[in-house]
Amino acid sequence: MKNTNLMKFEGEGRMMKSVFTLFVLVASTLTVSAQKTAVLDAFSKHGIDATILNPANVQEPDDYAFDFKQTTIAGGKTNVTIAKFDPSRAKEEQWTVVSMDGKSPSNGDIKTFRKGKVKPESPSKADDASYRIESESAECLVVSYKPDPASLPKDAAFLKDCRLYMSINLKSKKLEQVQGLNEKPLKIKILNAEKLELTTRYTRNEETKRYFPVNEGLNIQAKFIGQAVNVQTITEYSNYSKK
Repeated sequence: MKNTNLMKFEGEGRMMKSVFTLFVLVASTLTVSAQKTAVLDAFSKHGIDATILNPANVQEPDDYAFDFKQTTIAGGKTNVTIAKFDPSRAKEEQWTVVSMDGKSPSNGDIKTFRKGKVKPESPSKADDASYRIESESAECLVVSYKPDPASLPKDAAFLKDCRLYMSINLKSKKLEQVQGLNEKPLKIKILNAEKLELTTRYTRNEETKRYFPVNEGLNIQAKFIGQAVNVQTITEYSNYSKK
């Protein structure tokens, strides 16, 4: 029975990664409206480019090649996936899985990975009424918002109970990170999550005036079959190059 439960948890872990890919997309999907006057006024006061509220300017790029490394720790196991993205290749072959746990991936592994990287046709949006300024100092401006529940995919509906925090460096005028935190316990498939924290750090690409992710850290503290479990995922992006 123990082995069966472990196998179920590992399968759930793979499923969860696809769900949290949507979470990253939600974190980078922002829309501008007149309801965000206070936020836009703060941007204007500090000379911050408001285009960081454009989802196309804060996301994993689809026109640049880059290297990808993901380490997942769950159920007492550590899994490492190394891959490459090349937009010049045919769409279904843009992602190349180099290795999984130091071994060549199977066709099934490659198919599952590529499926998990497919972006939804209709990106999630921010709830305009939820925007607020969390803090403002000489060094940093922190703005938060919540996803619009109506725009969330069914399997990511739990994100309506999460708030996302954008940290902007006021010296460099650049976005440094977006952090997502749950405001109440979440039901994620068969997991009862007490804590969800996803932090994405960015670098600004000066050629395109966009922000590319550098590092993403996901931490979930939950219960599975009555037992406490911790799921951690660290994703690293490097070697961006124009194709």
